[in-house]
Amino acid sequence: MDGMKPAMESTAEENQDEREESKGCLDCCIKCLGGVPYASLVATILCFSGVALFCGCGHVALTGTVTMLENHFSRITSDHATLIDVVQILQYIIYGIASFFFLYGIILLAEGFYTTSAVKEMHSEFKTTVCGRCISAMFVFLTYILGLAWLGIFGFSAVPVFLFYNMWTTCAAMKSPIANLTSVDNICVDVRQYGVIPWNADPGKACGQTLADICNTSEFYLSYHLYIVACAGAGATVIALLIYMMATTYNYAVLKFKSHDHTHTTKF
Repeated sequence: MDGMKPAMESTAEENQDEREESKGCLDCCIKCLGGVPYASLVATILCFSGVALFCGCGHVALTGTVTMLENHFSRITSDHATLIDVVQILQYIIYGIASFFFLYGIILLAEGFYTTSAVKEMHSEFKTTVCGRCISAMFVFLTYILGLAWLGIFGFSAVPVFLFYNMWTTCAAMKSPIANLTSVDNICVDVRQYGVIPWNADPGKACGQTLADICNTSEFYLSYHLYIVACAGAGATVIALLIYMMATTYNYAVLKFKSHDHTHTTKF
């Protein structure tokens, strides 16, 4: 019996060590999850998704729009040369937007991780510098500026959706019973009135069955729906930047408060 007692005590100690080790892993996991900046993480995912949709769909939609105009509304290259240059510039801007927001989203997410970890005092005693607070304030200011800029982009991306929607509804009106009461050839879409191509462009407009055929082309159908998705992507990016605004503002406020509290405490 005496020989079994030390063995039982050893088994109990091993079980206790295993429970402590398991509890330590659980506490570590909970601590790590507590240090995740969920607002910045959600904003980053939403921002990446929105920018990807806007840039990818917008790039393809612009190409399809130029193809449709060249084939049906402006057969002379010189008439739409300016439009081609503008589209190429917009596509280069799209490349820049995609690259910039990929890096900016990662930087804001990293800043969120750092700030959350520092505020929760997970790793060491909380410390910050004037330079760190200035960088955090710079992120707040830049995010507000980008949010206003994306509001403008969102409004701009709604313009082609509106133009294509008008053309779509015109084609749908040709199929309605009311259209049979009048001549279908009198139903036209003139893209020159939107300033897309000059007034001397030939033919500049499409009527009747020609318009119906254009609405059934893959360029029109694909471009119309891609513009809708691109507009939705711009809207998602605006929402992501609004979340970033709140997160960065909160992080800066807490950093400033914690820094003041730490400085006040060290004086005593």
